[in-house]
Amino acid sequence: MSNSQQKPSWSLQDNKRSEEERKAFTPTGETPKKNTGWYIVSVIAVILLISFVLTVSSKKTLEACVTAEFCFNSKDDVLIYSLYVFSTITIIVFAVFFAYKFGQRFGNMLKR
Repeated sequence: MSNSQQKPSWSLQDNKRSEEERKAFTPTGETPKKNTGWYIVSVIAVILLISFVLTVSSKKTLEACVTAEFCFNSKDDVLIYSLYVFSTITIIVFAVFFAYKFGQRFGNMLKR
């Protein structure tokens, strides 16, 4: 066979690896650690930090009322207002996530 008729070689080393080098990438049988708990905790901590920074850096005094008797503002009740901002951000993130999942399932139903 001439060079123009050879099958393409998909290996970057042109199959020049030794048997030991090929065995270096065999599976070990160990399952990788799942860090989803740490990811969730770190995302919650970052959102809490961002909501606190947004509350402290606000120049205007903002007020929110949960009920007619329970009102708080951003200057006197910094922690409560930060939790309010955190809950608002969390609700928005979950709404976007569930809208994405709904759209994904709806699109898959239309494809069938």
